[in-house]
Amino acid sequence: MSPDRPVGALFRRFRERLAVDGGLPPESGSRATGAGPGVGRTDAGAREAGLAPHPSRDTAPRRRRGGKGGGEQLTVPPAEFTSYYGRQVVKPPVWRWDIAAYLFTGGLAAGSSMLAAGGQLTGRPALRRGGRAAALAAVGASAYFLINDLGRPSRFHHMLRVAKVTSPMSVGTWILSAFGPAAGLAAVAEFAPRLPDRGVLGLGRRLLPPAGHAAGLVAAVTAPALATYTAVLLADTAVPSWHEAYPELPVIFAGSALASGAGVGLLAAPPGQAGPARRLAVAGAALELWGAHRVENRLGLLSEPYAAGTPGKLLRAGRALTAAGVAGAWLGRRSRLLSAASGGALLAAAVCTRFGIFHGGVASARDPKYTVLPQRERADRRA
Repeated sequence: MSPDRPVGALFRRFRERLAVDGGLPPESGSRATGAGPGVGRTDAGAREAGLAPHPSRDTAPRRRRGGKGGGEQLTVPPAEFTSYYGRQVVKPPVWRWDIAAYLFTGGLAAGSSMLAAGGQLTGRPALRRGGRAAALAAVGASAYFLINDLGRPSRFHHMLRVAKVTSPMSVGTWILSAFGPAAGLAAVAEFAPRLPDRGVLGLGRRLLPPAGHAAGLVAAVTAPALATYTAVLLADTAVPSWHEAYPELPVIFAGSALASGAGVGLLAAPPGQAGPARRLAVAGAALELWGAHRVENRLGLLSEPYAAGTPGKLLRAGRALTAAGVAGAWLGRRSRLLSAASGGALLAAAVCTRFGIFHGGVASARDPKYTVLPQRERADRRA
């Protein structure tokens, strides 16, 4: 800049004023070799002037080490777990209550078909009839809830065009498609004794019972997959409290399915035929309570959504109802009223458990800390 120009004169007077105030020497030609407040000392020229770089651009910044002593002290406040533009880090599921109901009805259909098969093989017709009827009604409700969530019935049909073993949704669609007709045929076979003896209907009267027995066994074989695939479906998402609970969710869903099937047996059969239902209730309750305890205690921070708010209330109610149902089932071995009340308690417990797991996962996706903090902990462990 030429000193003869007005701008150059203004700049010269500005430098002289800084020199008078102690800010910059008149002859200092480099910010790196100057002295005084406001002078940048960030390159190798600062060392030539005998000044300490602050901070140095020639060396890598120090990392803060964990533990006591060493490292730079943080000068920023703790991070607040907010999201960009009011959005969550992980997008919460768009599923509504009908998917939570689908989780329950799918487990109920699976447990009821297994109960019906047990009644069929042990010669307990009340258990067989009640289990087959409940399985058909539950699988029909499951299809309705699923199609209602998809929005259009044709979408369910389109999912059958491919079979993808790496997709829980695709596998579940095929499981439901195999289970539904088998459960339906087994339930329809119960009406065979009411058909006439002659004609075409008479032929149906003779053929339906053996076909129903075979279909009932097919439904029972596919029932465990139907009861647990929804747990795999939830754990396969990015929702933190669902994904981290992948070992326990299938156990919880299997136990809930068995307990709900036992509840159907206690409601449908007299106490003299309800022995398998009582044993099924004990097995299902043990699996469900063990899995729920693990989910609420093993996951650390990600256990919080299952213990607080609406999910916590639902899961606690589910545990209490399960315990009451099992106790009533064994105490009411000679009381039809107490046995039926126990069956109702087991069904209500299954509803609470499925809805509690569903809402717990949704709550974990809405709060950014359940995504950020576990990621940092995993990064620290790897480091």
